[in-house]
Amino acid sequence: MSQFFYVHPDNPQARLMKQAAAMIHEGAVVVYPTDSGYAIGCHIGDKKALERICQIRDIEKTHNFTLVCSDLSQLSEYTRVENSHFRLIKNNTPGAYTFIFKGSKEVPKRLLNPKKKTIGIRIPDNKIAHALLAELKEPIMSTTLIMPGEDMAEFDPEHIRDILEKRVDLILNGGYLGEKPTTVIDFSEGDANILRVGEGDPSPFE
Repeated sequence: MSQFFYVHPDNPQARLMKQAAAMIHEGAVVVYPTDSGYAIGCHIGDKKALERICQIRDIEKTHNFTLVCSDLSQLSEYTRVENSHFRLIKNNTPGAYTFIFKGSKEVPKRLLNPKKKTIGIRIPDNKIAHALLAELKEPIMSTTLIMPGEDMAEFDPEHIRDILEKRVDLILNGGYLGEKPTTVIDFSEGDANILRVGEGDPSPFE
C-alpha cells in the first residue's frame, strides 16, 4: 500500500516534503502534482524505479523522459544550452513547458532518447513540486501520469489512489489539477522548434 500525503497547495508542509525526498532517495516511485496534471517520478539514478514507472504507464524504455528541475541553475549541468536559449527560457519559467535539449554526461544513458540523445527539462509552476525539489536537491526523473489507454494526465488524486495505491510508494495529494499538457519546445537542433502547443504560451518561441 502506498502512502498518501495531503499537502497544502500553497504552503507545503516541510515535514512531508522531507519524508517524500527521503523516500525518493531510497528508491520510491512517487506521484506528485505539477502545473499540467500529475506526474510520476523517481530518483534520477534509480534503474529499478524507472522500470516500475515504465510498467505502470506501459511505455518502452525509449520513451522521452523528463528531468523536472527546481530552477535554471540545474540546466547547464544536465544539458547543452546556448546563452540565447538560456535567456529565453529564463524569461518564461517556471511554467507549463517542456524543453528538449541534447543531454550532458550527467544524464544516465537510459534516460536519453536513444537516437537523438536528448532529454526533456521542466521547471513547473507548482509550489508542491518546488518544495519537493528543494528537499531533494536535484532533479526528479519524471513522466506525465497518463495511464494506458488514456490521452490526458491524471488530475484527481483520489482516483489515482484507487488505481495505483498498490503500485506506487507515495502519492502527494495537491488537489484537483488542470488536464492540459505542457507546450513542448525542441532546442536540440539549434533554433526553437515547437513540437506541441499546450498550456504554455508558444508565442515567445515562435
